Amino acid sequence: MDLPTPADLRERRTNLELTQSELAEQADVSQPLIARIEGGDVDPRLSTLRRIVNALDEAESAVMHAEDIMHEGVVTVAPDDSVRTAIDVMVKEGYSQLPVVRDGRPQGIISNSDIRQLDSENAGELPVADAMREAITTVEPSATLDEVNAHLNHQDAVMVVADGQLKGIITEADVAAHIS
Repeated sequence: MDLPTPADLRERRTNLELTQSELAEQADVSQPLIARIEGGDVDPRLSTLRRIVNALDEAESAVMHAEDIMHEGVVTVAPDDSVRTAIDVMVKEGYSQLPVVRDGRPQGIISNSDIRQLDSENAGELPVADAMREAITTVEPSATLDEVNAHLNHQDAVMVVADGQLKGIITEADVAAHIS
């Protein structure tokens, strides 16, 4: 069994955005002891180290990730589909936007507002590629809820992508449904 180094403990704590005091409270040790351990000034007893590692493990499992809240089985349209097809799918499914995907790879997103902005009388016959927005936000499945929220402040949806393939989508409704 490899024991964590003081640097490992500090890195895990800071990645979890925990203060030394918060970790100390969760591990039932003092904050100065955490500081001394992280500074390499003291070698903790194995039982103390175990309490600290367990507290970090618990804090880590409490962090939500994109894969925990994403909507899978995403309904999509292709760039070559007609805008009319996109409208029909949105109406049928009750969505206001759809990812545009080719060969499993996200190409953009089309929404009701994108369609309303079309000036053509024959807008329904246009390909989705002519109406979609190519600027999309993607995250890895391991992205934290904080990262997803930061993107949702500027986008209507965040696509979850692994190895270039669309795995899911997250909207504000998905985030709200998972906040306890």
